[in-house]
Amino acid sequence: MIVIVPADPMRPRRPDEHFAAEAAAAREAGAEVAVVDHDALAAGGDADRAVARVPAGPDVVYRGWMLPAEGYAAMADALARRGATPRTSAADYRRAHELPGWYDALRTVTPESVWTRGDHRAAFDQARELLKDGPAVLRDYTKSAKHHWHEAAYVPRLADADAAWRVASRLRELRGDDFTGGFVLRRFEPLTAPEVRTWWIAGEARLVGPHPDTPEDVGTPDLTAVTPLVARLGLPFVTVDLARREDGEWRVVELGDGQVSDRPSAVPAAALMAALLAG
Repeated sequence: MIVIVPADPMRPRRPDEHFAAEAAAAREAGAEVAVVDHDALAAGGDADRAVARVPAGPDVVYRGWMLPAEGYAAMADALARRGATPRTSAADYRRAHELPGWYDALRTVTPESVWTRGDHRAAFDQARELLKDGPAVLRDYTKSAKHHWHEAAYVPRLADADAAWRVASRLRELRGDDFTGGFVLRRFEPLTAPEVRTWWIAGEARLVGPHPDTPEDVGTPDLTAVTPLVARLGLPFVTVDLARREDGEWRVVELGDGQVSDRPSAVPAAALMAALLAG
């Protein structure tokens, strides 16, 4: 396995400090480690130059900052030209990274959701009307603005068209150039405990830990209903964030590509690398 991580912008031959522990753990476990220029990939720059330090070989796993699907595809293509094969294809990355790619497979264990293509109000209103009334949570295909909850994430009443559009407009403004795909409206479900982040390799849950937003809180989710659904997706490396609803049922809040999911300190870097090597 070859693990690639973002380079330190000031010392481009060294791993970014945020991923240094994982790079060290990968080396100690016997994997090769190489650095890539994340900023160039994210900005649509020269992908071949960005991956120039990656050696040829099978089973390349990225652990780094989030990339748009187009940036990941450019990286995957550039790696292929070097004879390096990513474990996660560009198509699989998009399926995991963007909600429309995984929602249908998990619709029974996650809040009801609808989405638009693009950011036009007419499409937003059509999507909003599909959920009828009640509260909803707003995001785009990859991310919400949950730290601006009342102004850009929470829609108290879907039937209040103008108020809902104000929230959508603010989300669009805050996401700026990072806005991805379109608006996603998810029916609001009251949760009673912090989220738990689970790590899945080849359809099996290998690690359970806290969500990075609440690193001191670790729950023990019931994965009985989720496991066959995640396995059926056939994705090589993902995270699934879950939280307990008021009625006690564990619900999927998010599925994401494991390569760009943040690892809280409660999940040891060595444990993650061991799971990836075993997978």
